[in-house]
Amino acid sequence: MSSLGTVSGLGGAANANPNKSVEVVQPPTDSVSSLCFSPKANFLVATSWDNQVRCWEIVRSGTTTGSVPKASILHDQPVLCSAWKDDGTTVFSGGCDKQVKMWPLGGQPVTVAAHDAPIKELAWIPEMSLLVTGSWDKTLRYWDTRQPNPVHTQPLPERCYALSVRHPLMVVGTADRNLIMYNLQNPQAEYKRIMSPLKYQTRCLAAFPDQQGFLVGSIEGRVGVQHLDDAQQSKNFTFKCHREGTEIYSVNSLNFHPVHHTFATAGSDGAFNFWDKDSKQRLKAMSRCPLPIPCSTFNNDGSIFAYAVCYDWSKGAENHNPATAKTNIYLHLPQDVEVKGKPRIGTGSRK
Repeated sequence: MSSLGTVSGLGGAANANPNKSVEVVQPPTDSVSSLCFSPKANFLVATSWDNQVRCWEIVRSGTTTGSVPKASILHDQPVLCSAWKDDGTTVFSGGCDKQVKMWPLGGQPVTVAAHDAPIKELAWIPEMSLLVTGSWDKTLRYWDTRQPNPVHTQPLPERCYALSVRHPLMVVGTADRNLIMYNLQNPQAEYKRIMSPLKYQTRCLAAFPDQQGFLVGSIEGRVGVQHLDDAQQSKNFTFKCHREGTEIYSVNSLNFHPVHHTFATAGSDGAFNFWDKDSKQRLKAMSRCPLPIPCSTFNNDGSIFAYAVCYDWSKGAENHNPATAKTNIYLHLPQDVEVKGKPRIGTGSRK
């Protein structure tokens, strides 16, 4: 990738999009499948259907924000998922080549995990010093990256579609609308299994920051808010989003704000919105982009919201037009009014 000397996106024409976001320079050449920020600094990683994993440094200077391409690695096939180690120096990526690469930034990637089918999801669990991987081979596997074989393989009822970890809670969504919760203090046993409260295929999950429940998003433009405790089931609800008239779009990404614990949804309608689950309000609806948003993420302090705008393959290869299907990654700088929770209406206490 380009030398460190090119800091682009500092003001100027790069901001020409509906939400006054900053465009990340040198984006992938095909659709983006995942985005994740380092937990320690403003380094952004994107995985793509062009088989690459790319890293940028996001540079803040006064009121301007820019991006500097740092490095990239190549997989043999499209890459579907990524995660950072908690030390902020190492990236994990997995995908259609059925392998996970561990990439120390500035060093050479090594293969640390493998499955019998593409790897759809992965997460580093600092409390266990283990990597967990979820695959279309209908298993979860836990890895000590210093060993060639998994330390545990957990069977799933169907292919893994989504996964979210907030230790000790891990939630896994599979095909056939299964939602499986694990207490990672006893990861070899399911804590609970339910059918999704949504009627259609699970697309994304996000465990609550307080580990008391999770959000689930589906292909039908709806989000479910689920609590673990049976005594809290009356607080469960679902709501519609990413719909326009009779058009219904997939909810592709769910991200909790790291400070305010509100959350963002992003969808195939090309829009992202900020919500407060406790007051059951939408905080801010952003303008639609010209193409779907397949993935999004906050940085470690919630001051940057990164989102990809590109074809998401939801309408198949026959509707993919390379001439118009440009891939972009944008950085939105949320204002407090957009992401700070609002008081509940009424006198009820917060949880």
